Amino acid sequence: MPELIGPGVTVAVALAAGMVFQVAARHLQVPGIVLLLLAGVLLGPEALGLVRPETLGHALEIVVGMCVAVILFEGGLNLSVDRLRREAVTLRRLVTVGAVITALGGTLAGRYIMGWSWELAVPFGTLVVVTGPTVVQPILRRVRLRPQLETILEGEAVLIDALGAVAAVVALEVVLATSMTEAATGFAGLPGRLLLGAGLGLGGGLAVGVIIRRQRVIPEGLENVFVLSLVLVLFEISEAILPESGIMTAAMAGITVGNMNTGIQKELKEFKEQLTIMLLGLLFVLLAATVEIADVIALGWPGIATVLVLMLVVRPADVAISTMGSDLSLQERAFLAWLAPRGIVAAAVASLFGQWLQDAGISGGAELQALVFMVIAVTVLVQGGLAGAAASVLGVRRETDEGWIVVGANALGRCLAKILRAAGEEIMLVDSSADNCQVAEDEGLPVVFGNATEERTLKRARAPLRRGLVAVTTNEAVNLIVAASAHEELGVPSVSVALNQRMREIRGDRVKQLGVGVLFGEYADLEYWNHELLHGNIDLGRWRYEGPDESEDGALPGLASQSRVQLLPMVLVRDGQASPVENRVEFEPGDQVYFAWPYRGGERAGQWLADNGWRPVAELVEDEEGEESEQESAPAGDVRP
Repeated sequence: MPELIGPGVTVAVALAAGMVFQVAARHLQVPGIVLLLLAGVLLGPEALGLVRPETLGHALEIVVGMCVAVILFEGGLNLSVDRLRREAVTLRRLVTVGAVITALGGTLAGRYIMGWSWELAVPFGTLVVVTGPTVVQPILRRVRLRPQLETILEGEAVLIDALGAVAAVVALEVVLATSMTEAATGFAGLPGRLLLGAGLGLGGGLAVGVIIRRQRVIPEGLENVFVLSLVLVLFEISEAILPESGIMTAAMAGITVGNMNTGIQKELKEFKEQLTIMLLGLLFVLLAATVEIADVIALGWPGIATVLVLMLVVRPADVAISTMGSDLSLQERAFLAWLAPRGIVAAAVASLFGQWLQDAGISGGAELQALVFMVIAVTVLVQGGLAGAAASVLGVRRETDEGWIVVGANALGRCLAKILRAAGEEIMLVDSSADNCQVAEDEGLPVVFGNATEERTLKRARAPLRRGLVAVTTNEAVNLIVAASAHEELGVPSVSVALNQRMREIRGDRVKQLGVGVLFGEYADLEYWNHELLHGNIDLGRWRYEGPDESEDGALPGLASQSRVQLLPMVLVRDGQASPVENRVEFEPGDQVYFAWPYRGGERAGQWLADNGWRPVAELVEDEEGEESEQESAPAGDVRP
């Protein structure tokens, strides 16, 4: 059987197992890395023997390097320079002073708790400096922290991966040096690698961004793979000039491209996110298969004590010193001190170190690798698993009332979003059309590019934190699917859908089953309203419901019948809070509603509203002599389509 397991079978099985175990982790709601490590051990040479990394030879190092480059490039894509700049002082300290503290703490733990030689303790100390976006970002999506805290953790994860990996390689070169000259040369490689990686990543990233920003240079549909190929070329060029500088190059290229207006950022991020998930599974299964279970067990209590010291002593000391003088609260600092899970870069570099130490004739490389994998498993399982509870106890979770998601960045969706924002609500548009997203961005509206029927797209829009979601695409089926996912799977409190006038009987039953509302209070001709809004043929106005006159059956007169007047109720403002109008709303005296109507039907719409207890909202304005007078509000200018 072992003779049948060659490099092709090893990579294929590791790739498939990586995805299968990540799917299982999603269903079980456990950190994916824990199951991936388990998969590597089970499929590795010591158990089933289906994954045999040794068959790859030196190609394993090439595969690991390229995969890590793609993963860090994707991490950099998601970093906003503007957000990083606001937390620059704290981030700079965490990735410099904090990294030194962690390296010293890890080195001393390896030396005096594990009883290792300095040749082993120093590489271990520098290896455990890194955290990593592959472990931090899933935690941030699940826990939903305050924006400032989230920015710091996300920025630290990407930056310290690149810095820490380079520092670890330099540290190993120094301890393996046979003379002071070699040691000095190795130490001098730190700034050289960092400067080369930063410069090549910045320049290469700018070149990539400029190329893909120019229309017709890269045929449509080839942009993502084009960028991927150039990133790998940049990585290998950097490695050829100075070994182990490519990680910094990839991370800096990702940050550069991610902050350029290329027009395909959304598609690129979507593609790289999926690719990262696949490569992450492949790497962890391959690397975990190189670890022998006996080596992990042999670490014993000293290994456990070392991990605890890193978690409970070294990290808190790192954060305490790095955040001195910052505006972070004590609770936010405590959470930073708790969360420092290690990820794929630590695993990848540890595997390489094991081989390099063996080639140098220094024993203990297997123990070093085993301890690093123990640190990864424990920190991800304990710190990551308890991150939600820690955030709740410390009170650092983001408030769960972050406005509204509008699914559909068409003309109607953008108009609705503008009204909600003008009324003081936070909004986020979601659309799978790159053209619609571009128009929304040009109009200054925040938008997430992606398929809203996929749960991960709604999570990127922070659906579980929102007060509500409205689906306003012209496809009724899509609206209903999105509503079901948001309401049943993500627990969004208020969900409503836009439905066309036709097929109302069929759709009505489905809406009742889902327990969601019908947007605009009534079935509407969505194509008509989108067309008229797009061509500027619609007016908007704000009206107040006066009451208290009631109809004969006791219900307050409300919406216009679509058959009698073209009038679309958009947004209700009650007690200072705005929400989209839907069929479950019962208007009360004092309610203010933004209505839309065709430009030529304004007189008829206004008359109908006046006849049914509505009055245009009047505001106090100052005339030229400074006297206050009452004036009817015009259709809201800041939200005019």
